[in-house]
Amino acid sequence: MKRSLAAFAVPALIACTLLLTACPPRESIAALNRDPGRYAGREISVGGRVVESIGALGFGFFKIDDGSGQLWVYSQNFGTPSNGSKVGVVGRLDMQGINVMGRNFGMILKETQRRH
Repeated sequence: MKRSLAAFAVPALIACTLLLTACPPRESIAALNRDPGRYAGREISVGGRVVESIGALGFGFFKIDDGSGQLWVYSQNFGTPSNGSKVGVVGRLDMQGINVMGRNFGMILKETQRRH
């Protein structure tokens, strides 16, 4: 019994360790706003509640608030969540922002993976 438990536990522990090391580090939005150059071009993860959402045809923008600040997220392939949704987002920080129909979105996170 102990041998079969060990035979299962060791590979499961190794698999979990590998899975967790592949995840980008979760950062606070305050840290991104304080020093955006440090995070530019790197894949990062942020989480928070959606406070504003603008989208159509599978792409758009949504603003998340993690309690330390707010950040716009650009979603090209994953749709936009509804206001009030709690989300985790993985993407790359773009410091140049985007202008769409006269609206400037400033610094944004371009979503690179399906959100969770």
